[in-house]
Amino acid sequence: MDTHDWSIRAKLTALVVTPVAALMALWIFTTTLTLGPALDLLVSRTFLDDLGRPGGTAVGELQRERRLSMVQLAGTKPLPALAEQRRRTDSAVAELRRRIGGERLRDAGGDLLGGRLDRLAGALDTLPTGRGLIDRRQVDRGDANALYTGVIGVVFEAFHATAHGPEPELTRQALALIGLGRARELLAQTDALVAGAVTDGRFAEGEHLRMAQAIGNERFLAETSVADLPAEDRAAYERLVAGEEFVRLRAMQQTLLSADPSGRPSVDGRAWLTSYEAVQQQLHEFELRQADRLTDRVLPVAATILVRLAAAGVLGLLAVVVSILVALRVGRTLVRRLTGVRAAALEMAEHRLPDVVARLRRGEQVDVAREAPPLEYGADEIGDVGRAFNEVRRTAVSAAVDEVTLRRGLNEVFLNLARRSQGLVHRQLALLDGMERRTEDPDELADLFRVDHLATRLRRHAEDLVILAGAVPGRGWRQPVAVLDVVRGAVSEVEAYDRVDVGELPPAGVEGRAVADVTHLLAELIENATAFSPPDTRVQIVGQQVPKGYVVEITDRGLGMSPGAVEEANRRLTDPPDFDPADSARLGLFVVARLAARHGVLVTLRAEQLGGLTAVVLVPADLITDEPPGPPVPVARPSVPVSRLGAPIRPRPARRTRERPDQTVLPFAPARTSTVQTAPDGDGLP
Repeated sequence: MDTHDWSIRAKLTALVVTPVAALMALWIFTTTLTLGPALDLLVSRTFLDDLGRPGGTAVGELQRERRLSMVQLAGTKPLPALAEQRRRTDSAVAELRRRIGGERLRDAGGDLLGGRLDRLAGALDTLPTGRGLIDRRQVDRGDANALYTGVIGVVFEAFHATAHGPEPELTRQALALIGLGRARELLAQTDALVAGAVTDGRFAEGEHLRMAQAIGNERFLAETSVADLPAEDRAAYERLVAGEEFVRLRAMQQTLLSADPSGRPSVDGRAWLTSYEAVQQQLHEFELRQADRLTDRVLPVAATILVRLAAAGVLGLLAVVVSILVALRVGRTLVRRLTGVRAAALEMAEHRLPDVVARLRRGEQVDVAREAPPLEYGADEIGDVGRAFNEVRRTAVSAAVDEVTLRRGLNEVFLNLARRSQGLVHRQLALLDGMERRTEDPDELADLFRVDHLATRLRRHAEDLVILAGAVPGRGWRQPVAVLDVVRGAVSEVEAYDRVDVGELPPAGVEGRAVADVTHLLAELIENATAFSPPDTRVQIVGQQVPKGYVVEITDRGLGMSPGAVEEANRRLTDPPDFDPADSARLGLFVVARLAARHGVLVTLRAEQLGGLTAVVLVPADLITDEPPGPPVPVARPSVPVSRLGAPIRPRPARRTRERPDQTVLPFAPARTSTVQTAPDGDGLP
């Protein structure tokens, strides 16, 4: 559209119409947005009547059916009471299905609640099949417990979808009530386990542990949920749990927890059931009262929001009218000044400010006042825009400075913890030296070697923290070390070292300055291979010398990774990102990437056609030398020789005899032997 020949009036009119139309649209949008939370609060009664009450009734019936199912499976004959309870459960489930299938509840809850209700309907469909398995005794008590617990859990997920409203205080109280309901469900799980054990005369395998976990979780969840209730409601709950039935039930719980898990349950079944049913009923009534009170508190809040909406609507409309009048009078000046502010703001936002923030994040010292000077454009509304942008700039710069400070502080914490841990591990290794020299008993010596192996792994984890902090671990060697010994040293720092096969490794050496980091890098990859492959498979390590250096391949027979995951991991290994504390699951990958970047080592992951993953490590040629002729400086600890696995060997006085237990020794290639000296007693385990 060509506006060159438009009149000034037309230009001013166009200038006024556009922002006024935008302001009107914003006013309509804001009004609609404010109306939504008020309507959400008004439907709270719908949630309670159509989901809360029928859902709570269904949960109660499912809990009772679960208990009777556990009793029937613990006995030898069908339980008549179970059939009657199933009829009551079916009635409650039918009512719940009718309510959750209605349009009113789904319209009030939105997509999130609709998805949860669909899941609930699907979970309820599994009940007939599960009952058939229970009647035919094709499942044990644990499976039956899991069936009902899963269905009840889906009900609580639907409850949770209704507890998100615009008022944080009301939302917190609603979540607290749901938490109390979950605590009551954990108490019902405990009752089901106890009922089955009392009938059978003993706890099945794992049931005592599940009971202890349920009791602990129930107490914790109840305590944390009550803390979010109003003071008056908290006092009512405290009076409730101080009652006689609660005290008696808690005492019986403590008796069960302290009893022998393999013995007969140490409580009377009838006494337990009497106290449990009384407590369950009191808790259920307390939750219903609190739900009604919460619903009553919601209505005044919704009315307040509607009043605010009306006031905001009137004020917004008045602002539109005033804007039109003011814009008509000062349009020309407004255009000129806004153009200047726009240009300055774009320059600041698109160029200067991003550069300042990026430099601050890199830890550079930046003169913020010089690099991002404040905008000064008058004292009126346009000037307010400039000052508001100044506030945004200061906030962004402050956030960047805080992030840099946090990263530096985190690095210092990592480094401090790592140095302390290293000191303790070194002291522990020194103490083990003395103990191994003094012991004469072969079994005790074997145990000491296992402890030594654990200490070696602890040292590697401490070095992980040093690497995360951007520092260099303290271990180092002046002379080259044979590749075979570097690989063995890495294997010795892995928990499942007995699953690692070291194949052919052509003779070569690694420069002393890189020995510690290459050993650490290989240990992380081997640890990953053993951790993510079945325990009955082997991890293969082979190597070969190539024109660009020395290649070590570590192959496992695990499930492997998807092509996308392999590509993402290789990207991180090639270009290591900044350490993100929230991404702790990839800690090993980050450590490998850091170590590889430090020495120019190329690490690549490759999926195998037969399953599993191969980590290919290319050590550059400038770190590879000829294999040293004599015994190298030990890999696992510089101060003493190393054994077949790279663990420190402590010289001990000669003994008459000391036969070690049979132990798994890594199958090395028969063509060559290690340049590392063998331990005097012939033992190679850490």
